[in-house]
Amino acid sequence: MLNRICRLRMLVPLVLMGLVLLAGCAQEPVKTEAVKESPKTAKYVFLFIGDGMGLPQRAATAAYTGKQLAIDAMPAQGITTTFANDRFITGSAASATALASGIKTNINYIGVDPEFKPVKTIAEMAKEQGKKVGIVSSVSIDHATPAAFYAHVKTRKMYHEIDHALASSGFDFFGGGGLKDPTGRKSKAPMGDALNKARENGYSIVTDKGAFMALKPGDGKVLSWNKWLQDGQAMPYVMDMTPDDITLPEFTAKAIEMLDNDEGFFLMVEGGKIDWACHANDATASILNTLAFDDSVKQALAFYDAHPDETLIVVTGDHECGGLTLGFAGTKYASHFQVLGGQKVSFQKFTDEILKAFKEEGGSFEDMKPIITAQFGLKFDGDPKADQMVLAEFQAGELKAAFERSMNGETVKGGDYLLYGEYDPLSVTLTHLLNQKAGLGWTSYKHTGVPVSTSAVGVGAESFNGSYDNKDVATKIMAIMGLEPKPQYVTATGTRVASN
Repeated sequence: MLNRICRLRMLVPLVLMGLVLLAGCAQEPVKTEAVKESPKTAKYVFLFIGDGMGLPQRAATAAYTGKQLAIDAMPAQGITTTFANDRFITGSAASATALASGIKTNINYIGVDPEFKPVKTIAEMAKEQGKKVGIVSSVSIDHATPAAFYAHVKTRKMYHEIDHALASSGFDFFGGGGLKDPTGRKSKAPMGDALNKARENGYSIVTDKGAFMALKPGDGKVLSWNKWLQDGQAMPYVMDMTPDDITLPEFTAKAIEMLDNDEGFFLMVEGGKIDWACHANDATASILNTLAFDDSVKQALAFYDAHPDETLIVVTGDHECGGLTLGFAGTKYASHFQVLGGQKVSFQKFTDEILKAFKEEGGSFEDMKPIITAQFGLKFDGDPKADQMVLAEFQAGELKAAFERSMNGETVKGGDYLLYGEYDPLSVTLTHLLNQKAGLGWTSYKHTGVPVSTSAVGVGAESFNGSYDNKDVATKIMAIMGLEPKPQYVTATGTRVASN
């Protein structure tokens, strides 16, 4: 017993010494943490927004090309909810305001919270940091998504007020589509010509492609749009473009060239016509515009390769549009994405140019058949089982009924909305039938509430892994820009916050 007590007494100093050593080891990380460097911030920040680009739009585009999209190959991948403050299925204005400021707001509100208080955007914050700022979109540059980064108005329809906000923003580069109401024709309180105001504020207005491509960084602030604006002051659909048109990747590349400087920059690029194609249920137009959007991101990725330790690239969608489904009951499990290659023009060009000319000259459905085959690849003769492009008898009947409605100029009413939406009956029936043959279906002519994908690469990209809301995209970017990651309010603004 005595020997056991002695042995225990001998162990006590050893145990105490061990505890002291362990305590010292436990304190070591505290010292390391105290001298740990703060997280690195991004000098160059890109935010790409595919309007209407949900999970199915990405997947359909990859399946059509047989290749992985650049945006899907980014190391960080997240799932993002999109609901608005006052509606589950969001709109572009509310969603873009969340992405730009970290604030949930109501449908149609631009840059303001639900009580109409102006909220500061990450683009405005970047400008305050001394960075250059650029905004690019394939739709009008005063449309909801781009406007949410520089304007503060109660409704997205206040285009005149938004145009003046653009002219007063001080941002360095605007490119893509045009302006919808610079002179105030649709405003209750016109403020003068916004384009004149932009010129007075130092903007060069460029629409010629040659002059655009010749722009150099020392040329100052730029407001540029494509000379041919197809509909709603928007750039043409990719499949309708000619070599004279400026593409979205070209606008993106020029923006990077013009914005690059020692203080860094923020650039937002919107693929807006992805959404417009999906509203009209035109899968081919949507896919080709998604490819152009992906090619625009590749321009940023090339810049990232040269500045990997200073650049953040984030890619997201503001919402899904059209309820695109990658599967159709008529083909069961089969997919035939290759048939989409038979479509040569967008629904918009077919309606505005080809069908319009046909109506002016007059003609029968038999006269229209070869035009349909030439522009959409759909055939009226042959065996549907042997040739995927041959229409079944009932499908040809659907086209004939739609043709007669189009030729008669009938307004779509009641339950016919489910067939045609608000679009020309023949045009939308053509895209529906071609999409169905590809194994694709649509549930809506509007937005849906399904989540979207968010991808990222570069400084702080890992924070975009996982599941989060669209307002969190803004606060995550704020943190990586070295800002406090929370919404901020504008203390003074020259833009009225009022109903038009």
